[in-house]
Amino acid sequence: MNIPENLKYTKEHEWVKVEGEFAIVGITDYAQGELSDIVYVELPEVGTNLNKGDVITTLEAVKTVADVYSPVSGEIVEVNEKLADEPGLINQDPYGEGWIVKIKISNPDELNDLLGADEYKKVIEED
Repeated sequence: MNIPENLKYTKEHEWVKVEGEFAIVGITDYAQGELSDIVYVELPEVGTNLNKGDVITTLEAVKTVADVYSPVSGEIVEVNEKLADEPGLINQDPYGEGWIVKIKISNPDELNDLLGADEYKKVIEED
């Protein structure tokens, strides 16, 4: 299982790549594996303001439906439009082409609540 060291994580299995004042968000390799084949992504609207913990989007997989939660507060400034036609990108490349949204962070202190790779590994082991 792939858990890149350069990312931050949530206990709900989202990953965050911080680039200055922006957070790129997706779901982890573990999460996509648990969901199996993702067949639909309900893309959120650019300009949507989120609080930490709000639902960003819903993923539909062959077996189940799952919510993706915002790891930080802020405004959605970009969505991965490719997912509308190719939701399976999340399964194929969860940390690359399968990213979901880019958020302009409104409260950088919330980044301190995120997990490092080692902490996230412990969360998976407990699941």
